[in-house]
This record gives sequence, C-alpha cells and structure tokens, in this order.
Amino acid sequence: MKQGELAPDFTLPDERGNDRSLSEFLEKGPVVLFFYPAAMTAGCTAESCQFRDLASEFTAAGAQRIGISPDPVDKQRQFSDKHDFDFPLLSDPDGAVASGFDVRRKFGPMLTRRHTFVIDTDRTVLAVIKSELRMSVHADKALEVLRAR
Repeated sequence: MKQGELAPDFTLPDERGNDRSLSEFLEKGPVVLFFYPAAMTAGCTAESCQFRDLASEFTAAGAQRIGISPDPVDKQRQFSDKHDFDFPLLSDPDGAVASGFDVRRKFGPMLTRRHTFVIDTDRTVLAVIKSELRMSVHADKALEVLRAR
C-alpha cells in the first residue's frame, strides 16, 4: 500500500467484539490507521499511548485514530482498559487486513509491521509512515500530514 492508492475496505471486531468497518469510520472524517505488532509490549504501548495523548490534536484535525494488531479481542480489551485508550483497537488475528495493506511478515515472532496510514474520506492513502523503532514518529507525522491536508 502506497501513498495515492485506495485503501481497501474491511470489517474487523473492535476490543469489545463489535464489528467495525473502515468505510464506517471514513463517514466521520479522515482516519489514521496504525498497525502494531503486539498489544501489551513496550513499543506498542509507547506508540498507542502517544496516539492517546495527542487526542485533542487529532480531534482538531478532524481525524479518527484506529489501532490494529493480530491480537485477539480479549487482549485488545485488556490493552485498551489498562491504558484508557479513547479509540478503537481492531483485532486482525489471521492477518488478512495486514496483508491487504502489505504490512504482514511471512515469518518471525512479530508478524505485523509497525506502519501507519493516513487515509482521506475517499479512501485515498495520504501518507504511509514506517518506523519499527521510533514509536512517537507515527502520531507526530500523521498530524503533520493532516494539518497540511
């Protein structure tokens, strides 16, 4: 998935088990979709908390934040509850959506790459942010893209 391409629509359960679709979110404004390898790990916690802590900035930019990982619904719920996340965490256990966004690894302990997609309301990918090691870059760069939109 590259900048300028159309993001595929998908439906996955959130941390409460409710089915949510990309098209549903896009009806309310642009989406910042961030893929992370595993809930409750240090890096993924730092990244997700950065998205949480910048809630007012994302609201001002009119965007919604959505996290997605291969973790099951119950682990996503624990992760969300522990850190008071104010955005949905979607469960992609078989990696089908990660594969559709080309962030699925073929092997290894962490099957999902850490990537963030800024998606406009027409499903156009405005930016792809890649960094496995710099956790705060995802939210910061997403905000830069949204503000320049």
